[in-house]
Amino acid sequence: MTAIDQGRKIRAVFFDIDGTLLSHKTGEVPQSTVDAIGELRRKGIMTIVATGRHMSEYEGLPVAKIKFDGYLMLNGQLLHDSDHKVYAGTAIDAGEMEVLAHIFSARKIPFILIGEDQRYINYVNDAVVKTQEQTKGTIPSIEEYKGEKVYQICAFVPENQKILLDNLLDECNITSWHDMGIDIIPKGGGKAAGIRTFIEENGLLREETMAIGDGENDIGMIRFAGIGVAMGNASEEVKNAADYVTDTVDEDGLANALRHYGLIE
Repeated sequence: MTAIDQGRKIRAVFFDIDGTLLSHKTGEVPQSTVDAIGELRRKGIMTIVATGRHMSEYEGLPVAKIKFDGYLMLNGQLLHDSDHKVYAGTAIDAGEMEVLAHIFSARKIPFILIGEDQRYINYVNDAVVKTQEQTKGTIPSIEEYKGEKVYQICAFVPENQKILLDNLLDECNITSWHDMGIDIIPKGGGKAAGIRTFIEENGLLREETMAIGDGENDIGMIRFAGIGVAMGNASEEVKNAADYVTDTVDEDGLANALRHYGLIE
């Protein structure tokens, strides 16, 4: 079966944001990407965002100007419909939150706690400021944890502290999105789990999906989708998980991948 024949089976494409839709070099979405997504939608192919970001942060990005058919936010932990309304979610285990709440209160590791409607941090250091600047992220207000449901935690730590947290938490998964940034989500969660829920809700088959990303937190969805694509700016680990490696975000990589599979002209 040729790549083009394979591409014509695809009914839904899932996109990471940072380094996939959004260039951190320019701070913008390449015009080729905007045009490609518009062409997919005109052809009746569903387009879905799959990101580690919260909707409140997403809405301040240039990519928010593009219309999508769905949004898998917080690495698939909160699913939003095309009107940005939440219709499914998986919170971090209550027992694990007791452990994480102690770390949050101790203020030795910068933690952003993310609920359905808000995100806040325990304290801000240089790692937080630099990482958020580099990724066009925002720094939320400093607040206390009051026991509400948390769907994801962003921590700003070097690799050795990531390993310590990974060993400490039995019911959570940890993935990196930056040299100093990690996401803590429920075990069994992640973008692949979010895609599974989405396709069940929309009557799609796994082999009818494509996923495109560049970060460690994209590996699960790249492997899960019928076709997994890694951006040219992805790490070798991400590239090794993909069916196809395209060009970088700044070299029209997303549009080139869709064209390679015959999804756009």
